[in-house]
Amino acid sequence: MTWDDEVEKHPHDVSSFDFRVIEADKASAKDLEAISSLFEMNYRQANRAYLEKSLGTLRHLALAKHEGTTVGFALGDSRSMDLPRLPGQVVNLAGICCIAPQFRRRGLFAGLEYRIFLAVDMPAHSRRLTCGRMAHPAGMRGLTRIPTVVPKPGVRPTPWQQEVGQAIADAFGSHAFDPETFVCIGSGEPIGYPIIEFQVEPIEWEVFRQVNRDRGDSLLAMAWTPDAPPGW
Repeated sequence: MTWDDEVEKHPHDVSSFDFRVIEADKASAKDLEAISSLFEMNYRQANRAYLEKSLGTLRHLALAKHEGTTVGFALGDSRSMDLPRLPGQVVNLAGICCIAPQFRRRGLFAGLEYRIFLAVDMPAHSRRLTCGRMAHPAGMRGLTRIPTVVPKPGVRPTPWQQEVGQAIADAFGSHAFDPETFVCIGSGEPIGYPIIEFQVEPIEWEVFRQVNRDRGDSLLAMAWTPDAPPGW
């Protein structure tokens, strides 16, 4: 299964939205005000310092407008990275995404991140490693549908997976990384607490047991498409 397959598997009509992808460091004051407002709509105790750091770490910002109003944004990047035993590997880095409450569950999350990955000129049909950090199982569901996802409940990451995980955590600018649990350890302050209710199965919580939201932790997840490299 590829990232394209995952988007097509859960189609939504997003024709009523206008999308734009820009370089994050060139966002206008109006854009920054809009994404800060959306961040605070989505999180209690929204940590603006975390958002500002993300804007400086991930190169691209995707924005969705509806009737002239910004109703969603996502940060992300696509890079060629020299990973352990994998020189010149194409890596998708999915960052924070916030959607106005009235427009949730309409495909904007996937639509925004997908447009970021399309906007970066990378070799076509190449093997990609798609990665993201999340603090709640609902945010990980897109990746858990892909068979190559790491981490998995009850499965210890291999030494190679741990090495790659460390390199990806560094690319995200994580404060510290635990390769055994794939927890990106926070700076000591929460990123925020989502203002939304999720239905989550107990098995989905397994890989999140060591995530401490009060400390600003998140879980790193990564998945290969269309397949994993030999020996993975």
